[in-house]
Amino acid sequence: MTTLATTMVILVAMLHLYFLVLEMFFWEKPLGLRTFGLKPEFAKASKSLAANQGLYNGFLAAGLIWGLTLGENGNAIKIFFLLCIIIAGIFGALTASRKILYVQALPAIIALLLTGLSI
Repeated sequence: MTTLATTMVILVAMLHLYFLVLEMFFWEKPLGLRTFGLKPEFAKASKSLAANQGLYNGFLAAGLIWGLTLGENGNAIKIFFLLCIIIAGIFGALTASRKILYVQALPAIIALLLTGLSI
């Protein structure tokens, strides 16, 4: 169970690094426009907000990676950051797009459950 939990936490961290790249560097590019369903005018106007959001996603990934580097001693850190991601995902689903629940919160919920079962 520990290997599966670790793998899932790594996946969630990688997702958030991907979100960082999308939001900070590709927001106005075709990939970003397509991924987020944006019009170029809106993307240009919201670029700094997206970059800020991307930075936060990077911090979430960094927290998970930090917890992973500590092995079993990092379980509390992984749980904290997974809970942050779940709460952000639920909030995003309620305020922006239901898709966020499945792309962000669901993987973190699975990782949290697996982490809890491996303790």
